[in-house]
Amino acid sequence: EFYQHATTEASQATLASVSPVFAVMKLDKEGNTTYFEKKKTELYQELGLQARDLRFQHLMSIATRNNRIIMRMEFLKAVITPEFLLILDYRNLNLEHWLFNELASQLAGEGQLVTYSLPFEFRAIEAILQYRISKLQGRLNTLQPQILETLEALVDPKLLSVDRSKLHILLQNGKSLSELETDLKVFKETILEILDEEELIEELCLSKWTDPQVFEESTSGIDHAEEMELLLENYYRQAEDLANEARELRVLIDDSESIIFINLDSHRNVMMRLNLQLTMGTFSLSLFGLIGVAFGMNLESSLEEDPRIFWLVTGIMFLGSGLIWRRLLSFLGRHLEPPLPPHVPAILKKSQPAAGRVELKNNLKAETFGLSRSSFTD
Repeated sequence: EFYQHATTEASQATLASVSPVFAVMKLDKEGNTTYFEKKKTELYQELGLQARDLRFQHLMSIATRNNRIIMRMEFLKAVITPEFLLILDYRNLNLEHWLFNELASQLAGEGQLVTYSLPFEFRAIEAILQYRISKLQGRLNTLQPQILETLEALVDPKLLSVDRSKLHILLQNGKSLSELETDLKVFKETILEILDEEELIEELCLSKWTDPQVFEESTSGIDHAEEMELLLENYYRQAEDLANEARELRVLIDDSESIIFINLDSHRNVMMRLNLQLTMGTFSLSLFGLIGVAFGMNLESSLEEDPRIFWLVTGIMFLGSGLIWRRLLSFLGRHLEPPLPPHVPAILKKSQPAAGRVELKNNLKAETFGLSRSSFTD
């Protein structure tokens, strides 16, 4: 038993020695910032969390545990308490500008946060959600002009072929757009999951359960849970607007692909028709060229003595070839021309309201019964 106990302590000490070390950025209510490094085991024990709460993940998640809010997303992992905000592993190129230039001032009330008059966790949540939405908006603003420019170059009907470099760019942009749509979907689902559960919204209001003054305000008329719900709904609506814009871009890409295929089919049909016309011309010329072949066999006859026979035979060959080629072209035109659309009376082309259309239909029926068949046909 003593040996097993010593082995267990040694293994725990070994695990503690190799546990990851977090570079932590701490921001308080006044915007004061401190930096320090701490092991994962020590950090989650101090915060009263579990080890899995500090695990990195790509998908966005918002969870509460032991009066703490854990927010995880692509490059950001934050722990929010009623007194301070912790940013774990802040040394990231995608976060440095926001962390060092904007976040502290936003938490201190110098930014554009709407929730400055509310408790600290409202400001922290809004700042993080605002940063996430701004990043998604920036990705969409970068993709949109590139996609529109590429589609404009590809949809040009004058092009006889498609530029492969443009198709490669469109493929890459389409892939980036799909990733953006996935991130927006995860963002909306995460917020919607909280909005559907009233208890989760209540748990996000940390100060309501720790500060007696905040609790009295919530009972006297200022409902912090309702404020939190409005805050989350606002960013859910913004994410929905971005998702609609991304969806419109996706539909535009699909429609443009159809137009590109139609243009290519049209040019392909033109080339096939030209090839068919040349084939018919070659057939016509070779058919009447048999006359020249017959006269070129060096057979003796009285016709080769007359110098006008050469021009006569040559004229007959070209004239006959032209006539046959013309007849074949007219035959091809009759069978390839699209049929004419049926004639629609002018009175039916005018847009009428529903009641007007019913009255017009009844009038036409009455006039039909009053007219003779011949006049109605005319």
